[in-house]
Amino acid sequence: MRQHFAVSFVAVAIVIAVMALAQTPAAAQSALARQAVPRTPDGKPDFTGVWAGPGFSHKVGPNDTDTPQVTPYDPKKMSPFKPGGEPLMNHPLTGDVLQDDPTAVCLPNGLPRQIVSPYAQQWIQAPGQMVVLYEYMHFFRTIPTDGRPHHKDEELTWMGDSIGKWEGDTLVIDTVGLKEWMLDATHTEKGSRWHSDALHMIERLRYIDPMTVSYQVTIDDRKIFTAPWTQDFQMKLHPTWQLYEFVCEENDRCRAGKCVESDAQKTPK
Repeated sequence: MRQHFAVSFVAVAIVIAVMALAQTPAAAQSALARQAVPRTPDGKPDFTGVWAGPGFSHKVGPNDTDTPQVTPYDPKKMSPFKPGGEPLMNHPLTGDVLQDDPTAVCLPNGLPRQIVSPYAQQWIQAPGQMVVLYEYMHFFRTIPTDGRPHHKDEELTWMGDSIGKWEGDTLVIDTVGLKEWMLDATHTEKGSRWHSDALHMIERLRYIDPMTVSYQVTIDDRKIFTAPWTQDFQMKLHPTWQLYEFVCEENDRCRAGKCVESDAQKTPK
């Protein structure tokens, strides 16, 4: 009788262990999922957290993993070009990586390319302000949400001048002051894709469930397109994620995978 009880106990333990090991990614994510959209004391949705942005598949795997993917802006979503607009967007490849993709020599992604980068991003919401920290190259944005206007005579930069406002439960971010730079990571026979220094970008973020945010980007580049155009993305919250260090060495010897000798390796003349 005692032996039968012992065998039964072991069998039950094995079944429980197998069930635990067989837990699906969906079940694992469900264990981490929150049940309601978080809100700040003033009732606004709270976007604080570490997110897999548009540059991920959002197919959450075991241990809160996600799959990065290069996500370009879709030409099918774009408005028609203005006369002369297409060559402003499609820059022919030159063979010089500094011209074709400056990020390969550690220059910044800039906006809007940074949005679709396949790296984590952390949002920190505070009264009157939103801060976004990007793991890629450790760039950041501070976005006032207190009703102030854009800066006057703003110098053009890679990340521009962003201000935010609330439309109900939707966070609307308005960005101007962007220098002419890469639109995304696209490199085709037509070359790389760029935006002009007239770009006006609007982001609209709203929760569609407690773990997922709709992320809509509107591109209004009056030097290139006849009208604004919009593309819809998503962000997925990952409760166990944190940002890691990212180091890009500007003067490395292997630009675009083409390495040259170091001083120590060069043959003395």
